[in-house]
Amino acid sequence: GDTTYRTEIQKWRADREARLKADGGWLTVAGLFWLKDGPNRFGSAPDNDIVLPASVAARAGVLDFRAGRTTVSLDPGVSGAIEGKPVVNGQELQPDSKDVVSFGRVTLQVIKRQDRVGVRMKDLDSKARREFKGLHWFPIKESYRVTARWVAYPTPQAVPIANVLGQVTDFPSPGYAEFTLDGKKLRLDPVIEEPGDQELFFVFRDQTSAKETYGAGRFLYAAMPQNGTISLDFNKAY
Repeated sequence: GDTTYRTEIQKWRADREARLKADGGWLTVAGLFWLKDGPNRFGSAPDNDIVLPASVAARAGVLDFRAGRTTVSLDPGVSGAIEGKPVVNGQELQPDSKDVVSFGRVTLQVIKRQDRVGVRMKDLDSKARREFKGLHWFPIKESYRVTARWVAYPTPQAVPIANVLGQVTDFPSPGYAEFTLDGKKLRLDPVIEEPGDQELFFVFRDQTSAKETYGAGRFLYAAMPQNGTISLDFNKAY
């Protein structure tokens, strides 16, 4: 009934908040630096190419970026670890992998976005994490859980989606969901984010976008359609 449903949504919302606050969560992301060809020096001193929080040595080391490959070397006396093992100077870091270099509470991970290679820095003591006051949610409305008609495309269609860097990537959309909400007939085209995903990803805008919610849009995941229908629960939009 209504109470069970409300409890389910409250639990889902609490879990999302817990993931944000977790050690590796998005609140710990404290910087993104694009690598230039050759040596990129890092450390907490302000004249480094990559300036890290004060908990890291002033001169910590260098990320060498050549011919699309990134290697890491640490300065004498600086200790860092990758998956619990001490960093070996000249060690290659594969982008978007478990090759995460940690200096106590600060970590560096090489990421590749189309033709750009950068470093994502996370800090367990980031300002965003320390000052996080919790998420604000709209009231739960059971009418926002809808069963939509699912129409599959004969072949997946490409849907262009921009990321925060303004880069646009085509994602495959296997079909569209059609439903009625507040008396209006609506249609949304979801995409599959990663090959093999077992859920669909919807990006949409509504009248709250850029006013009460994030300007770029709102996000919703849904289980794969079954027998020509798909369940969309807008109480889980974020």
